[in-house]
Amino acid sequence: MLARLLVGIVRLLVGAYPQWIGSQPIATRRVYFANHASHLDTMALWAALPPVLRRNTRPVAAKDYWSRGVRALIAKRGLNAVLIDRQRGTSEGDPLEPLHAALEAGDSLILFPEGTRNAEATLLPFKSGLYHLAERHPDVEFVAVYLDNARRSLPKGSLLPVPLICTVRFGAPVVLAAGETKAAFLERARNAVMELA
Repeated sequence: MLARLLVGIVRLLVGAYPQWIGSQPIATRRVYFANHASHLDTMALWAALPPVLRRNTRPVAAKDYWSRGVRALIAKRGLNAVLIDRQRGTSEGDPLEPLHAALEAGDSLILFPEGTRNAEATLLPFKSGLYHLAERHPDVEFVAVYLDNARRSLPKGSLLPVPLICTVRFGAPVVLAAGETKAAFLERARNAVMELA
């Protein structure tokens, strides 16, 4: 119920229209990785997915931000988000373990490898988590996504979205090549997102 309401609000305000350029909306485990410019990004990408894919696609979100108040309700009940601890050293073990567990349970993920919202048109360097997920889960598709206009729809610091059309472009899967270095894979993945701009 809450999920349908959230999707309806996003579609009404910004459209979140999907364009499947290099892939198709099929039911397979995926990691959708995208540029990150706005709090609207997660909702726009999630709303752009067909309902059958949305049911098993879980956004990755920062535990310190999304585990309190109304945000916790949206993250857990609305989006079924995977919450991670983004502060290194504050938890034991692999910080990516919740993501590994979700993928191993058959879910797909939405993540933003820049690690934070970026006000610039050029993407920040990608964090290494994307590489470690690709290395451990070679059977999962890693699909590049570009969110167009989300930055202008809900700029950093704004409370209410501006009703602008947001397009969500889904590109081709990026496959970790045998022997490919972390730096090379992350740069190739970053370029795959920028090429969709």
